[in-house]
Amino acid sequence: MERDLRRIRLLLFGFILGLVISGVTVFPLPQEVTAICSWLGARDGASASDYSGGLHWLVQVRNALLATGKSYPFLFYGYDWMAFAHLVIAIAFVGPIKDPVRNKWVLQWALICCGLVIPLALICGAVRGIPSWWQLIDCSFGVVGAVPLIYCLRIIQKLEKRASRPL
Repeated sequence: MERDLRRIRLLLFGFILGLVISGVTVFPLPQEVTAICSWLGARDGASASDYSGGLHWLVQVRNALLATGKSYPFLFYGYDWMAFAHLVIAIAFVGPIKDPVRNKWVLQWALICCGLVIPLALICGAVRGIPSWWQLIDCSFGVVGAVPLIYCLRIIQKLEKRASRPL
């Protein structure tokens, strides 16, 4: 039983860490995309049309972020709230770490959220003109996030069965 609880706690800690990293890395997004473009060989100030494939897309995103930051920096306030949401959601997993059986509903809720990532990415991605390969990357976050949650829920079911057995 203690081994199962350790596994759940380790997986949930990893899930929390993923949410925190996803949230915190939103704050310096223009700088991060600029660094990635530079690392991949894109020149500062270059047009997206100078490149093809994934680098074309990243340069277009970089240029949009830089132009937005220069002319309309207040729009990044929405990113700040998205980052905050990731951090707040991460806090919700403290309950399941303390008592996974009693707080399994948090994992069930999170699993539903992981499933909802897919239609959101595909519908909104298409509406916003996001390349289909990038939409699939976004969908993968829901799929990858679901894996540890499903595993934890299976362990919790096992713990519940053990607890309900008569002595």
